[in-house]
Amino acid sequence: MIGPAGNVRVMVATQPVDFRKGAEGLAAVVREAMHADPFCGVVYVFRAKRADRVKLIFWDGTGLVLVAKRLEDGKFRWPKVEDAIMRLSAAELQALLEGLDWRRVHEPQRTIAPMAVS
Repeated sequence: MIGPAGNVRVMVATQPVDFRKGAEGLAAVVREAMHADPFCGVVYVFRAKRADRVKLIFWDGTGLVLVAKRLEDGKFRWPKVEDAIMRLSAAELQALLEGLDWRRVHEPQRTIAPMAVS
């Protein structure tokens, strides 16, 4: 996937937005509705009324990046529509963008390294 990778913060606007908006319009939504800074490196995820479309915006250090995806078959698994903002992990975002159920993705558990070979 082209886009953010690794340890990124992901914020999801659970309320659908007008998908005619471009990067600047979505950045305005981040500032005004989400009360956040669209240029801080966080990935902001937006949904359309139709559950088969998603847009992301994020600042990559040189410019504002807009990523749009439409599923040809099926729908994205979205949280309930409410006036809220959700956080996702990078792994959950990847599952969402693949059209999988992101709620089934879990962060790997940390394993304590052994002190001595047994």
